[in-house]
Amino acid sequence: MAGEKGPLRLALAQLNPVVGDINGNCQLAFDAVASAWRDGAHLIALPEMMVTGYPVEDLALRGDFRMSSRNAAEHLATELAKAGMGNIVVVIGYLDQNENQNEKGEPRLGVPVGAPENAVAVIHQGKFIAKYVKRHLPNYGVFDEFRNFVPGHGTLVFRLHGIDIALAICEDIWQDGGVMPEIAARNPGLLLVINGSPFESDKDDSREALISRRAREISAPVAYVNMVGGQDELVFDGDSLIANSMGEVLARAPQFHEGTMLVDVQARLRTSTPDVVISEGELADYPLLSPKVAPALDRGGEIWSALVTGLRDYVTKGGFPSVLLGLSGGIDSALVAAIAVDALGPERVFGVGMPSKYSSSHSLSDAADLAARTRLNYRVVEIEPMVASFLMKLGFTGVAEENLQARVRGTTLMGISNQEGHLVLATGNKSELAVGYSTIYGDAVGGYAPIKDLWKSAVWELARWRNALAQSRGEVPPIPESSINKEPSAELRPGQRDTDSLPDYTLLDRILHRYVTLDQGFAEIVAAGYEPALVARVMKMVDRAEYKRRQYPPGTKVSARNFGKDRRLPIISKWAP
Repeated sequence: MAGEKGPLRLALAQLNPVVGDINGNCQLAFDAVASAWRDGAHLIALPEMMVTGYPVEDLALRGDFRMSSRNAAEHLATELAKAGMGNIVVVIGYLDQNENQNEKGEPRLGVPVGAPENAVAVIHQGKFIAKYVKRHLPNYGVFDEFRNFVPGHGTLVFRLHGIDIALAICEDIWQDGGVMPEIAARNPGLLLVINGSPFESDKDDSREALISRRAREISAPVAYVNMVGGQDELVFDGDSLIANSMGEVLARAPQFHEGTMLVDVQARLRTSTPDVVISEGELADYPLLSPKVAPALDRGGEIWSALVTGLRDYVTKGGFPSVLLGLSGGIDSALVAAIAVDALGPERVFGVGMPSKYSSSHSLSDAADLAARTRLNYRVVEIEPMVASFLMKLGFTGVAEENLQARVRGTTLMGISNQEGHLVLATGNKSELAVGYSTIYGDAVGGYAPIKDLWKSAVWELARWRNALAQSRGEVPPIPESSINKEPSAELRPGQRDTDSLPDYTLLDRILHRYVTLDQGFAEIVAAGYEPALVARVMKMVDRAEYKRRQYPPGTKVSARNFGKDRRLPIISKWAP
């Protein structure tokens, strides 16, 4: 019997929960289960921490929050049975707490009662029939919050229609040791992995390779479901997939799209000794679905989708009606405006031109051109009278005068925000943020910073990508070519150029990548062929700007190493490499 094949109709629900909206998230789950049930699914898997949203950070430390999550998951089970859908097996992630026993009811010595658990429930006929707790808890980067969670013990295998299905949660399968050898030893017919795996550029390639390798290791299909949507600085791209026992991708859901993917999975029967038996009977023959593999997005498409999703969900989930940004005619504000229009529609995007006596004529004309191309709301506020009034009273010169202009612009934007209710968008990029090329309380004001994790060179690359996409669709490119091609300038003094203060951005970004992303030191960077004095200068600028980065608004994470939880250095430090 072990060599026979049995089709199992599996639904992978790629959903977009909201942290803390337990009732709303459970309604999303209920609707997804109902849809899968109508389509004849035998089993549906929903993402990690679906009930609470993800990541919950220190909400996990609140007992009332943990109990609300558990109670809601149990209520969901009851409601599904009341609605006549108790026969479909539901695998769903939720927040629970340790009751000082393992999944088999055995004592767990040394584990405090009430400690939060990243758990998954197996629901059938209105009841929790099994529970699995995440084995491996990340303790790096964006996942530092899980230092407070208690990891699970053991493995869990349940039998459904003769197929032995093992469970894992996200990070469990990324570890070469630990749970994977134990799962392989259990010899399941299918491995089901639920995830809350954030987007990083090019991560889908490593994710697919990992799933394929795990399938070959256990000689069984692996099904991987991931959430979608934005949560604070994180973006989840979905990219749910199933690989067959040979590691070949059988089906794949589109990235950044909410929905449920149905797949008929051929799996071996009765391969293991399960912990829980739901049903022994094999499935009758039925017409099989044709598996679909969604085309992968190119690099520009991935990053653009991530930035649009991150901004849209930050605004929508946060309850903001609209966004506001300063339009300088430069590439950074133009790119942020294009992202905002794609995310929210032009009617919810408001741009402000704020010329000073040093502003060039093309600054206003390029900003107006952008507004016409994208159809966003646009106005001009002359800041020169305000700046002149400050200067007359305070007598500022030099850098103080330059920064005053930026701060008058910041005050103008925040004042309009207060008056009209918009969320202000900061338009700085990662290169500027790295070296401190921004003015606190000036161009750094805002509630969200969409491109704070994009190097300046990537800003230009993405702008060209978005314009090319528009041209391929027969649409007007949103970003004026003059904004892309002009030499960058803050226009805070006559004839100012960014290169007056910074190296060429292409060169700067290569050094920053080595220092910030790869954590290379002075000797390593110089050995790679960079001029020592320039390397020392860049490193010094980065180290001195930590206090500015701490005060910068949150923004969408698209790299493996963003400023924030991924990279935090002491503000005061005497370390001099």
